[in-house]
Amino acid sequence: MAGKGGATPATYSPSLTTVKGKKKPPIFADDANWVRSDGRHFHECRPAFLRTNAVNSASGSAYAEFGNTKVIVSVFGPRESKKAMMYSDVGRLNCNVSYTTFATVHRNQGSDSKELSSMLYKALEGAIILESFPKTTVDVFALVLESGGSDLPVIISCASLALADAGILLYDLVAAVSVSCLGKNLVIDPILEEESPQDGSFMISCMPSRNEITQLTLTGEWSTPKISEVSYEARQWSYALMPVQSLQRSCGQV
Repeated sequence: MAGKGGATPATYSPSLTTVKGKKKPPIFADDANWVRSDGRHFHECRPAFLRTNAVNSASGSAYAEFGNTKVIVSVFGPRESKKAMMYSDVGRLNCNVSYTTFATVHRNQGSDSKELSSMLYKALEGAIILESFPKTTVDVFALVLESGGSDLPVIISCASLALADAGILLYDLVAAVSVSCLGKNLVIDPILEEESPQDGSFMISCMPSRNEITQLTLTGEWSTPKISEVSYEARQWSYALMPVQSLQRSCGQV
C-alpha cells in the first residue's frame, strides 16, 4: 500500500458545456430546443466535482458532487476478516450504502440501501484485483449526504476513486452514468424531477481505459435503436471522466 503522507488532496472538475440565455420551463415534449429545468440540454451532464482524502480516519476516501447530489465514500482495509473461514486465494469486498436523515426532502425516504449496496458491489467487483489481498476484506461505506437524482452512478464513481485512494489495486477506475427515457426523449444524468415521470431508466458502469462494462441495468420498455443510442451517449460521458485517472496516480496507485 502506498502511504498518503501529507500530500494535498487531488481534485478534478470536468469541464462541461453550459447553456447560455434564459431557461425554458421543463416541458416533456418532442421539442429539440427544450432545455431542462437546470439549464441543460438532453445530452449534458451536471457539473461535477471529485476530491480524494475526504476522511482522515479511513484507508482511502473520496467526495463527489454532481449538481445537488453529494456523496462521500470511505474505504477500510484490506484487513483480516472477522469471520472464521478457510484460506482463500482472493480477497472479499463488502459494500454498504446509506442515506443521511436530511438527504431527501422527506426524512428516511432514501432508496433501498440493501439494493444499492448490492448494485455497488456488482459494479466494483470486476474492477478490483481481488487476488492482491487474499484472506482479507475491504469495506466500502458510501453515505449520500444529499439526494439530487442519479444517486447510484455518483456513488459508484466516488467509490472507485476512494478505492484508488486506499491503494487497492484496480484494473481501471469505474465511471458510471444513468439515462432516463421521457417519451421520445433521452436525458442523460437525470435529476429527481426527471426520474419521477420517466418511462424507463438505463444505468451503465464501465472501465473506460479497458472499454469494459462492469454493470448494466435497464428498466422499462426500450427499443433496440434507443438502447444503441443511450449506450453510446452514456459511454461518451464515462470517457469524459477519464482525466480523473491522474488522481489514481496521485493516490499512489500503480
